[in-house]
Amino acid sequence: MTQDKVALVTGSSRGIGLMIARALSDAGHAVALGYARNASLASAEAEKIVRAGGKAIAVEIMIEDRGNVRRAIARVTSEFGDIGILVNNAAIAQEKPFETITDEDWNRMMDVNLRGAFVCSQEVINGMQKRSWGRIINITSIGGQWGGVNQVHYAVAKAGLIGLTRSLAKVYSKFGITTNAIAPGLVQTDMSTNELNTEAGREKVKNIPVGRIATVNEVASVAAFLASDDAAYITGQTINVNGGMYFG
Repeated sequence: MTQDKVALVTGSSRGIGLMIARALSDAGHAVALGYARNASLASAEAEKIVRAGGKAIAVEIMIEDRGNVRRAIARVTSEFGDIGILVNNAAIAQEKPFETITDEDWNRMMDVNLRGAFVCSQEVINGMQKRSWGRIINITSIGGQWGGVNQVHYAVAKAGLIGLTRSLAKVYSKFGITTNAIAPGLVQTDMSTNELNTEAGREKVKNIPVGRIATVNEVASVAAFLASDDAAYITGQTINVNGGMYFG
């Protein structure tokens, strides 16, 4: 049963990650809210969950640094036990024309948005195998499916995350560990604000078949489902939460 599993959600001090952490807590899981810089926000949310009768801690996790990831996972494991649910949500975005992207920009994007998920997944997989149960949920993007214009490096990293999802599913599903991705379209978050304030962003909203952008709760509910026993036969999939923007 998935009840009382331990969940680590990276990048969960705000936005989609925060809502996913809340949804997993509501489902009965102990939750580690991973943050890179917003310690106060993550800690306040963890305290709120505890006051409501749940189990939660805030943990610093710089996903581009394997040593830091190991220390974070060790702390979570010491507090709650082996991690059974990993949500690779932490990411960065950068609006930049292709010809102006530097090597440093590219490497930073790959380190955070792709290698970070690889590192976190690799560091928890043994514990999941030991228990013959696990859920890895990667938050990718519609940009990783249809390409990017002013965020080419972002789109490439997110496309790679879909490839990682499929590969882990092929290797580890036989051990009771499912790996799936969620590909949101436009969601009302701090990260999307810049894009939505551009003419191109406003035009995208006009062309969404559902007629609006998504809420963070709509993404979080899908993550909570994928973490449940009801989703045990779903693996290697990319679940689109995009209001009909892309059907692939």
